Amino acid sequence: MSGVQILTVSEDEGESRLDRWLKRRFPQLTQGQIEKMCRTGQIRVEGARAKAADRIAPGETVRIPPLPDAEAPAPARAEGIRPADAKMIQDCVLWKDEHIIVLNKPPGLPSQGGSGQGDRHVDGLTEALKFGYKDRPKLVHRLDKDTSGILLLARTDRIARALSEALRHRLTRKIYWAVVAGVPHPRQGSVKFHLMKAPGHGRGGEGEKMVCIHPAKAKDHPEAKRSQTDFFTLWFLGTRLSWMALEPVTGRTHQLRAHMAEIGHPILGDGKYGGGGAENQGDGWGAAIGGDISKKLHLHARRIGFEHPITKKPMVFTAPLPEHMARTWKALDWKEGDVPEDPFEAFGGR
Repeated sequence: MSGVQILTVSEDEGESRLDRWLKRRFPQLTQGQIEKMCRTGQIRVEGARAKAADRIAPGETVRIPPLPDAEAPAPARAEGIRPADAKMIQDCVLWKDEHIIVLNKPPGLPSQGGSGQGDRHVDGLTEALKFGYKDRPKLVHRLDKDTSGILLLARTDRIARALSEALRHRLTRKIYWAVVAGVPHPRQGSVKFHLMKAPGHGRGGEGEKMVCIHPAKAKDHPEAKRSQTDFFTLWFLGTRLSWMALEPVTGRTHQLRAHMAEIGHPILGDGKYGGGGAENQGDGWGAAIGGDISKKLHLHARRIGFEHPITKKPMVFTAPLPEHMARTWKALDWKEGDVPEDPFEAFGGR
């Protein structure tokens, strides 16, 4: 039997119903037990009686009466998902509440299944992200398989629709970090080439690759969609490499990769758009510079900002760099804290 506990609702738990918060903290409790302890005044929020359905917020204190000892809860198990995969995807969670889950997707893990993607992908692992809720969370947007970083999931269809609308109407801001070959001139600007799928299904990736079309020629390609990427050079190493902040104003397939390659500064490790050159001599071409530093795609969804669809509070999240990019930063003596998280805003671009 435990003693009386005074617990504080943490920021990463977000706003929640009291009963749901208690079940996440103490899985052994039943709904009936929680309601009885609330009814008899044993559970109190900020010193006052509370109902099971009352909402609690980060920073508030909750008094928990003595509870029977319980075995440590086993890691969440989901039918058809290996325990190691369940733990992996749960460890990717940066934040969650009863409406939204924010993941830091690792590189190499597809967002969804598809041709050649196999059956191990984020959407296929969402059964392990229910955390006691009835329904599986739903993907709100996607990242390429080899792109790491922030991925939003919604717990209900209603929230998924609200977040999708925010993305569609550009009310959600996403900033990516990338390492590119060469140094862009000018150092800050926008790429506005339209994008369309390459024809055919050849060995060179046609049909899976996006082609850039100059806006002046867009009328000749009705299938090309208007696209815009804002870029900002955060740091550079001579004429060889640049640390970039990229903001996709539109959200087309492979947009950042295609746009950066089109202006002569492909993203490191991008064999699809950067070409097969093993060395970059400073002219911007060649997505590899030799050695271990360039073997994986250096594109990371670093930051996202949006209005919470229920609380209406501004939400901002940042995702730590994946291991291969962190090694590159260390090798180049780049420090994450030396640059603004949102350079577009910091320097008057927003």
